[in-house]
This record gives sequence, C-alpha cells and structure tokens, in this order.
Amino acid sequence: MAHLFFSIVVAALNPGDKLFSTLHSILDQDYGNFEIIIKDGGSTDGSVQRLFGEGVPREIPADSRIRFFQEPDGGIYDGMNQAVKRVQGQYVLFLNCGDRFFSRSVLSKAASFMESWQGENGGKGRCCIFYGDQFNQLQNTPVHSAPVMNDFTCYRNVPCHQVCFYDAGLFEQRGYDTDYRVRADYEHFLYAVYDKKAPAVYMPVTVAFYEGGGFSETKENRKRSALEHKVITRYYLGWGKSTLYAFLMLVSLAPLRTRIAESPVMSGAYNKVKSAIYGRRK
Repeated sequence: MAHLFFSIVVAALNPGDKLFSTLHSILDQDYGNFEIIIKDGGSTDGSVQRLFGEGVPREIPADSRIRFFQEPDGGIYDGMNQAVKRVQGQYVLFLNCGDRFFSRSVLSKAASFMESWQGENGGKGRCCIFYGDQFNQLQNTPVHSAPVMNDFTCYRNVPCHQVCFYDAGLFEQRGYDTDYRVRADYEHFLYAVYDKKAPAVYMPVTVAFYEGGGFSETKENRKRSALEHKVITRYYLGWGKSTLYAFLMLVSLAPLRTRIAESPVMSGAYNKVKSAIYGRRK
C-alpha cells in the first residue's frame, strides 16, 4: 500500500547532529511514498555542508525525496509556513530537529489507518487531521492522546504537532499565526477544527519520539504560553466555556497533575493511569 503521499517538514537553524537523527528516522521508514522538506533559516554550524558533503563527509546518502531550501525567517513558525507552501503531499507532518519517528512502520501504519477510515466514513475529499500518540524522550514515557476531541479536550490537551498528520488543504488559506510565539500550532489545530470543520481522528499509532525540553518549555515561554492559551480559547470556545473549563482544571488539581506528568520519576505511572482512562473511553 503506497497510495497516500506524505510531506514531512523539518525546520532547522543550527541543528547540529539533531537534524541527522531526524532525517535518518524518516528515511528508514518501510513506506517510501513521501517527501522531506528541509527549511533552513541560515545555519552557520556546518550542518548544511554535512547534509550535502561540501568539503566534509556526507551524513546521509543522496535521495531525490529530500527537498532543501534556505531563506531567513522570523522564527520556527514562520519557517514552517515557508515550508508548507512547497509541499506536494496529501498530508503534512512537522518533525522538529531532534524528534524522530517511533518506529520504521509509522507511515505504513498511518497510511493503512487513514485509507481504511476514509473508506468506512466517506472521508475522501474531506480535510482531516489524523493524530496519534507520542513517546516523551525527556520523561522516558509514552504519552497517549485523547481519543475524542470535544470542547473540553480542545481546551486542555490537544496533541503536539509532531504526531498530527494534517490534510494539506488545511494550510491553503493560511498557515500558522506567527503573532503567537509559543502556541501557534495549538491555535492552528483549533482553527482547523472549529473554523474549517475538520474531523480530528485519533489513530492508535505511536508516531514520534518527542525530544521535549524545547523552546516552548522554558520558564519565560511557559508564562507566555498560558497567556496565549487564554486568548486562543476565549476566541474559539467563547468566554463562558473557557472560564468554566479553567475552573474545572483548577479544582481537578491540573497544575499538580502537570508537575507529576513532567516528573521523570512519576510520569510513567501517571501516563499509565491516563492511558487506562482513555482506553475505556474509546
């Protein structure tokens, strides 16, 4: 089965070895119908030279599926917007440098699930988001996505973009809103679901090793993330629902649960409990 064509976008700026670990995990897939769009913001660390073997050993073999371009950008979301304008695939997935596919069979499993779901649900021609699970490398634990995307789920926990296969049509009218420095991917997910009426479909596939500890998780950006979350949810869900859900998160000890989920010692047990709860809801 090789009907679906995927575009894997990798935005880079001085990525070092992380770029190549990501590329190796993509090129190692047992499903070959994909392209890799590498968008470089102007790296000066020698990674571009290593990519093409310019005066140094080439890190990966030449492959016609790799498409590279380099131009300045205003940050990672701007770089991803530049890249998505060049994709030729039906579905787009964004892997950051350092993130990797969980196994060699991620794309084949995803393609099989997508085509089966579309056939059973009359989904051909509909712009969908198919999302799976992740394995958090920093916490060394699997993290399971919510099996159903309702208002409350969209408020509290949408899947990270590294596990989301977006129909390319969901980027035709606009890409990521770069006014959001930390939460642009979250905002675009809600835009796709609420404005574009795209079905968000869970598939039981662990898609990516998520590196963790990145740009959005610094102390300063966590504060900005909370502010952006408030603005985004009030826009898409309205003041009443967003206020109610904020209260429910508070009384259900969400800040404490977040600290537990991020603890290398306790995250494994926490995610097992969460997975069991999600399993009963499927």
